[in-house]
Amino acid sequence: MKGLILSGGKGTRLRPFTYTGAKQLVPVANKPVLFYAIEDLVQAGITEIGIVIGPETGDQVKQAVGDGARFGARIEYILQDAPRGIAHGIKIAREFVGDEAFVLFLGDNFIRDGIAAQVRAFRDNAMNAQIILYRLDDPSAMGVAILDSTGRVTRLVEKPKQFVSPYAVIGIYMFDRNVFDAVNAIKPSARGELEITDTIQWLIDRGLNVRAHLLEGWWIDTGKMADILEANRLILDILESRNAGQVDSASRIEGRVVLEPGAVIVNSLIRGPAIIGERTRVENAFVGPYTSIYHDCVIQNCEIEHSVVLEHSKIFHAPARIADSLIGRHAEVARADGHAKTLKIMIGDYSKVGIL
Repeated sequence: MKGLILSGGKGTRLRPFTYTGAKQLVPVANKPVLFYAIEDLVQAGITEIGIVIGPETGDQVKQAVGDGARFGARIEYILQDAPRGIAHGIKIAREFVGDEAFVLFLGDNFIRDGIAAQVRAFRDNAMNAQIILYRLDDPSAMGVAILDSTGRVTRLVEKPKQFVSPYAVIGIYMFDRNVFDAVNAIKPSARGELEITDTIQWLIDRGLNVRAHLLEGWWIDTGKMADILEANRLILDILESRNAGQVDSASRIEGRVVLEPGAVIVNSLIRGPAIIGERTRVENAFVGPYTSIYHDCVIQNCEIEHSVVLEHSKIFHAPARIADSLIGRHAEVARADGHAKTLKIMIGDYSKVGIL
């Protein structure tokens, strides 16, 4: 089998971050979301991987991922000229995939426990397609699947106005070569895209064996700030402590904390679970649980918890504890004048915020 990851799109739900960067490169526990997808494929035994990229952020993805050697994979890039739908991403990958079965993975989807079991089931049970489902109380914002008593998929409904099923279709799929007949046969939807829901329904209508795997573990579509923070929490919950940095005698490390190479902690308290990135300096500060601070940052004279800070950012003399926040690359948060208040912020790359 091969792997196909879609890493294009405009990421409108994560703006302003996605004006300047790929949404799939936002880090969760100091690792880009896209890297988790690649690692999941490799752990499932899939090492030939194609990544569909867009013209705006494709170079960033290429630079971050490289040729795949660091993951134990061989990676090929496929350019999609504009966001034309998930099924269009499959269509333009025909030459890369050939006649092999493949896993399609949306690059902003996050599964904490990997996909090895699902890949095994697909390989062992002669399916034409397998979709991964996640049970939700209200899946109306997503495509949902209706199953028969044997687990075979009988119908898909995109964003149903009335409740028809609790099973949301998430962004991981497995197909054999029949899917290329489907993507060549369907027509663009009203929004001008080739829809994955129409693709799968085409396979169902022609009697092909489309099965479902109900995911029991954690899944998150990291398209919004709250989702990034939740995925960050899930990973920090299972990270083991590691200290490759420097901690002075006036500082304390409590709980599970990862200090990456070159991290420096001065007169500060780090209370885990937390991760401090390479060459990041934390001085006269408190870093609380569920915080990830990426590489080359400065955190000084402030308090922060349950937040994600991207690379090369600086937080100085914040007058109140920062919490539940996502702070972009090369951003600067500094104190102005005025009374202290609790802060909940989302600022994009290269931003500067003066706090009153």
